[in-house]
Amino acid sequence: MRILIITAGSRGDVAPFTGLGRRLLDAGHQVAVAAHPSFEALIGGCGLDYRPVPGDAQGLIRDWSRAASREEVQALTRAYADGLADGVAEAVAGGADLLLTAFGPAALSRTAGEALGVPVIGTYLVPSFATRRFPLPNARNTDGLGPEGNLAAGRDVLRRAEGVFAGAVTRLRARLGLPAAVPSAAADVRPVFHGFSPLVVPRPEDWPSWVEVAGYWWPARPDGWQPPAELVDFLQAGPPPVFIGFGSMAVGQGERLSKLVAAAVERAGVRAVVQAGWAGLNGCGADVLAIGDVPHDWLFPRTAAVVHHAGAGTTAAGLRAGVPAVPVPVMADQPFWASRLHELGVAPRPVPFQDLTAEALGDAITACLSEPTHRRRATELARGIAAEDGTASLLAHIGSQKATG
Repeated sequence: MRILIITAGSRGDVAPFTGLGRRLLDAGHQVAVAAHPSFEALIGGCGLDYRPVPGDAQGLIRDWSRAASREEVQALTRAYADGLADGVAEAVAGGADLLLTAFGPAALSRTAGEALGVPVIGTYLVPSFATRRFPLPNARNTDGLGPEGNLAAGRDVLRRAEGVFAGAVTRLRARLGLPAAVPSAAADVRPVFHGFSPLVVPRPEDWPSWVEVAGYWWPARPDGWQPPAELVDFLQAGPPPVFIGFGSMAVGQGERLSKLVAAAVERAGVRAVVQAGWAGLNGCGADVLAIGDVPHDWLFPRTAAVVHHAGAGTTAAGLRAGVPAVPVPVMADQPFWASRLHELGVAPRPVPFQDLTAEALGDAITACLSEPTHRRRATELARGIAAEDGTASLLAHIGSQKATG
């Protein structure tokens, strides 16, 4: 089958689909990934076809932070959504027998699939159905809600998410000659497979029967990748370092954060590998090495702990490596994953980014490393996660679709 994976956002919204795409490729399918232009090299380097979708998530986050009003933020978001809609429609028009869509662009993918007669399967990286078990990621209030409060908070999250693309969906339906009146197009995507481990977030019993928690989809390592010699030498020169990185967060705050991180590392008395990320972190001092993009599946098992923004992908990579974490959540789904790491026993209490100081970070690193239960629990979870095959049920479903198609 010709399978098109549609995603949008930051690297963490794209990388897991490279691994899923490789598994589909190995199963004999033709696979393309539609994503923003900044990820063309990542996707192509993993042996997958690439289709462009307009947008620059890094630039959008930067522009949001500089916007002078709520109206300006809304205008920026609308322009991003409209560009994404056009790109999704063109990517699907390029030919596909099946669409796999991330949650963000799901309504657009469903609309394009409807117009062109292509079935759509949801492949979501975060919990995306309201439940009484917990408030969904990005809920506005999560304290002591109770089952019905959790459900209401989750529905509010979904309403807000739908609103981001509502105008773009309306305009895309008109462009593609579809009827205007339609319920949430994202809600019409089924079945849905969630790409995280049931050991991390068990499947709520009140989710629809066609919604599954499949297990993690691990990013593919680019063909021919080798670790930089400088990094190998640093790792061999002393005890395992702490990893520190904030992924796609804190754009434009590199200088301030670099000084903060250096002071925190000195306070904790550890060695550190600092990943530049979108913030542009740099390292200073004999015990700190600054790096660019390095596959987390290679680096994290060689570290003593991982300090990160608790994005879904970095959270997963830390759990896979069996190392404890210091979560520093910034926004969106990150407080949810940070809370899960603490509840699972692999991390001390999260340090919200807005409360981050050198003292708070240094003390959190010390607390993480000095409590042996964090590493023990991380090792146990990693063993369980390693036994899972997150792509198996999705591959089986696609295989059955092909057989009956």
